[in-house]
Amino acid sequence: MKLATDAPLTYRLMQRTLWALARILLRIEVTGVENVPASGPLVIAPNHIHTFDVPIIGMVVPRRTAIFAADKWRGKLGGWVLERVTHVIYVARGEADRAALSQALIVLGQGHALAVAPEGTRSRTGGLQPGKHGVAYLASRTSAAILPVAVWGQETALRDWPRLRRPAVHVRIAPPIYPPPGAERARTAELHILTDELMLTLAAMMPPQYRGVYADRV
Repeated sequence: MKLATDAPLTYRLMQRTLWALARILLRIEVTGVENVPASGPLVIAPNHIHTFDVPIIGMVVPRRTAIFAADKWRGKLGGWVLERVTHVIYVARGEADRAALSQALIVLGQGHALAVAPEGTRSRTGGLQPGKHGVAYLASRTSAAILPVAVWGQETALRDWPRLRRPAVHVRIAPPIYPPPGAERARTAELHILTDELMLTLAAMMPPQYRGVYADRV
């Protein structure tokens, strides 16, 4: 397993610890790590089906990754732990949070990596939901690469562990998608095209039952 080379010791230790636990609790298969750009602004764009998505992606992507977290975690133990490990951008749910957006643009503008679920929220069915334009907007405004990451199987963990089973978790990382030249001024139509490319890439990497609203287009 590769460790984040651009991260402080606490982040590398976190990755190593999570990976050791994962090898005990899960049958985990990861492909495409070589597709992760070693440097430069990067928007990591995974599907979102479970709370475990965040630690799984954090341990397999070999770069320190800033994350979004609901504002309710600010000042709580969970938020405190995350803040000790990486950069956390708190988001006010249910409203347009311009402060969080500004922080995200700063992170990417400084050449760092940021994880953003393109669906905007967790899928209740496990299948892909329509992609929002957030990832495309952030990437286009900062010339960041978009890294599609498909992950599935972790949603069965809480069902399998009491039965002493190790769920099979699959992580697929596709080659990055780059916004076209001049995308920093992209309008809604251009953002939709970039979002559609991202979502179809995610769908193509996943089994049919996880493709959701994109099943008929893959």
